[in-house]
Amino acid sequence: MDGLVIGLDLNDEYTQISCYGKEISWTIPTVICRKKEEEIWLTGEEAYAATLLGEGVIVDKLLKMVQKEGTSTIGGVCYTGALLLRIFLQQVLEYPLKEEGKKTVSQLVVTMQEMDARLTDTLMYCADAMGISRDRVHVVSHTESFVYYVLSQKRELWSNQVGLFELAADRLCYYEMKVQRGMRRNMVQAEAQNQEEAFDLDILGTPSGQKLADQILTSCGEKLLSKKLFSTVFLTGKGFERQDWAGGFMKLVCSRRRCFVEKELFSRGAAFKGQDYLNSATEYPYIFVCEGRLKAEVDLKVMQKGKEILLAVASYGDNWYESKSSLELILEDEKEIEFIISHLDSRKKKVVKVPLSGFPDRPPKTTRIEMNIGFKDENTMVTVIKDRGFGDLFPASGAVVRQEVSL
Repeated sequence: MDGLVIGLDLNDEYTQISCYGKEISWTIPTVICRKKEEEIWLTGEEAYAATLLGEGVIVDKLLKMVQKEGTSTIGGVCYTGALLLRIFLQQVLEYPLKEEGKKTVSQLVVTMQEMDARLTDTLMYCADAMGISRDRVHVVSHTESFVYYVLSQKRELWSNQVGLFELAADRLCYYEMKVQRGMRRNMVQAEAQNQEEAFDLDILGTPSGQKLADQILTSCGEKLLSKKLFSTVFLTGKGFERQDWAGGFMKLVCSRRRCFVEKELFSRGAAFKGQDYLNSATEYPYIFVCEGRLKAEVDLKVMQKGKEILLAVASYGDNWYESKSSLELILEDEKEIEFIISHLDSRKKKVVKVPLSGFPDRPPKTTRIEMNIGFKDENTMVTVIKDRGFGDLFPASGAVVRQEVSL
């Protein structure tokens, strides 16, 4: 497909867009404005300008509106948060499409600080409305985008641990990743930690505020980077667009390690992931253990050709939102379904039993069930089991069991 591979970093403050293989990128405030007299929509800086002139009504915090199922009434018309987000995305995706002279998106990877089921569902609805098929749209966490960005750099930059400080208007977040080799499969482990030391970027407007911010960051960096061997530290976020105020912190992070500032790190990482979907074989042959990926394996004991086997229904490192299974089984005389949940730490292995409450009693091998498995988040599996009967002799009873299982 002759389309663009786009990485899109989406949050309530701003949206950043990067295209695979392209230097140009876009940073757009996540706001939308409708003109008062007609249904003409503006986004970003144009939305602010029209609002200042009194020509339109602006709406911000689009992601929070979606999560709270909120609405906004403009010109007597009530708009849902989902619709406003779709209009916003449709408009901002025109920036790269027009710049590159393309009409289609071959892969769109949206990255957010935290993955949320309702928001992800809404993004899929937006893709439908924009004519982008769902198999070309993926949603990942900032942590995963960080991993893809780092693994796309020279190997010497990630031979040891890698750190990332994100200094945004509303948070200070620290990310850390490490590639582990020598196991059955190579593994990447990464995590993010919001820091209590976060501060308002407005304090950078005065010399005394800059000094305080530098002291806060330096203290935080000493705590997080000490006693560990780092190959590289990356810096991203609005607070690091300039570094002249952070002399002490920069001296710390550049000591005995490489340090890079990458403004569009998350959107570029998402674009690298998007391109990998188009490759015949992945360039990232690792199990990813990070936010947005499953940290446990789920198996089901079944009989196949007279032998008991473990049937994997979810694996380590699967994207929890995209991990879905559907299967049909014939019961011997079981009154419950057993799931075996295994973690990297073998001591956490457990068996979870789901009772088939309300299912009719039938002779052995005369009950067929349909089982659908998905995930509410990376720590919660949802299983729905339906009685499908067994032909005309034992019609389906309509019995359904739905249960959430903590991994």
